[in-house]
Amino acid sequence: QVQLVESGGGLVQPGGSLRLSCAVSGVSLDYYVIGWFRQAPGKEREGVSCISSVGDRSHYAESVKGRFTISRDNAENAVYLQMNNLKPDDTAVYYCAANFGAWCRGVSSDGMDYWGKGTLVTVSS
Repeated sequence: QVQLVESGGGLVQPGGSLRLSCAVSGVSLDYYVIGWFRQAPGKEREGVSCISSVGDRSHYAESVKGRFTISRDNAENAVYLQMNNLKPDDTAVYYCAANFGAWCRGVSSDGMDYWGKGTLVTVSS
C-alpha cells in the first residue's frame, strides 16, 4: 500500500523558513515524480513544485520561484520542500503527491496517483 506522509509544517513569522518532508512508503521512489501542492482556506488547490523521478528537473509556481527549493533522496524515500522568505500568502495546507513516471507536467496535479493528508503551514506575526 502506497503511503505519503507530510511533516514539518507549523507557525512561522513572515520572512522565516520551514522545511517540509514527504515520506513515501510502499513503492520505490526511483519511478515516481513527486509534487507539492497547497490549498489555502477558501481557495482552490494549486501546484507549488514538482521534481522528476531522478531529481534532475524541477518546476515551480511563479509565486514561489526563488524562495522554495524542492529536493529528493530516493535512497531515503523522501522528498523535501525548503521554504524561505515565507509570506502570509503562503499560509495553506501543503500536500505531497506521487505520479508513476519520470517527468513532471509542470506543477499540474494531473495524473497524480497518490496523495498525503497534508501538513499545515501558517505564516503570521
